[in-house]
Amino acid sequence: MKVLSQDMKDKQFKPVYLLFGEEAFLKKSYKNQMKQAIVGDDTMNFHQFEGKGLDLKEIISLADTMPFFGERRLILMEDTGLFKNAGAESLLEYLPEMPGTTCLLFVESEVDKRNKLYKKVKSLGYAAEMARQDGRQLSSWAGGILAREGKKITGRTMELFLSKTGDDMENIRMELEKLVSYTMGRDVITDQDVEEICTTRVANKIFEMVSAISGRKTRQAMELYEDLLTLKEPPMRILFLIGRQFNQILQVKELMNQGMDRGSIASSLKMQPFVVGKVMPQARTFSREQILSYVNLCVDAEESVKTGRLNERLAVELLITKQY
Repeated sequence: MKVLSQDMKDKQFKPVYLLFGEEAFLKKSYKNQMKQAIVGDDTMNFHQFEGKGLDLKEIISLADTMPFFGERRLILMEDTGLFKNAGAESLLEYLPEMPGTTCLLFVESEVDKRNKLYKKVKSLGYAAEMARQDGRQLSSWAGGILAREGKKITGRTMELFLSKTGDDMENIRMELEKLVSYTMGRDVITDQDVEEICTTRVANKIFEMVSAISGRKTRQAMELYEDLLTLKEPPMRILFLIGRQFNQILQVKELMNQGMDRGSIASSLKMQPFVVGKVMPQARTFSREQILSYVNLCVDAEESVKTGRLNERLAVELLITKQY
C-alpha cells in the first residue's frame, strides 16, 4: 500500500492497478483516493463498470481513446470476476500496448494468484492486497483517529474496544464516531464509555453464549439466544457460529498443548491476537474430549434440521440446554 501512496504523491501512475482482499474499508478508501489523484472531479475522462460479463471490446475501445482536455483517462472496474476465471485473453494482449494516458483500476473481492491476468497486472502495474489488519495495526489506526479528535485512550481500553467491534475497519470507524460524540467535552475515553456506547457485534454474543453453554448457565445462554433472534439473526447462522466457536476453541487448545503463545497461535490460525486471548481461557477450561462433544452436538443439530427432524429454532434451543 506504500506503493499506492507514493504513486499518488508523485503523480506518477502505473498503467494498471488491482486492489483486492477481505478488508472492504481499505479497498473503498484507496479506490476513492486513486480516483481523486488520477482524474479528480473530471467526469469526462472517468468510466466505471461493475459486475461480471463486461464487454472487453468496449473497455479496450475506451482505453484507446485519448483523454478529453485532461492528462489521463481512468477506467474503474469492480467485482468483474476476471481474476478468478479465464476469458480475458483480449485484455491480456492489449495491456502492453495500452496508451500511457490511460489507467485501469480493478477492485476485486477475490483473485486467483495463478490467474494470467493477475500475473500480467503484477508485471505491468501493481497488485495491492487489502487484508484484515492485525490488532497492532488496528490499535494504531484507531488511536490515530482518536488523537486527531483530541481524545486519549489506554492500551487496555483500546483492547476492550476492539474486542467489541471486531476487525472490520468500517465498523470500527462508525463505533469511533459514536465514542467521540459520546465523550464530547472530555479528552479521556474510559472502559465505561466503551461499555455504555459501543455495540457488541454478533460474534461477541456468540462467544458469551458459548461460555454460558459450556458453563451450564442455560438461562443466560437462552437470553443471549433471544437477543440474537431479536436482532433478526437466523437460527441456522447462530448454529453455524456456535459450531465455529467450538472449533476455534479446539484449534487453540491443540496449539496451546504444543507450547505456542498467543501471538504464535494468532499467526498460525490467522486470528486476531485479542480474539485468541479471549479463547485461551475457554480452551484451558475443557478437555479435548469435552470440546469435541460440543462440536459433534452442533453437527448433529444441523443434520436434524436438514433431515426435517427438528425445526431450526428448536434445534438451537436443544443444543443450548444440552448438559455434558
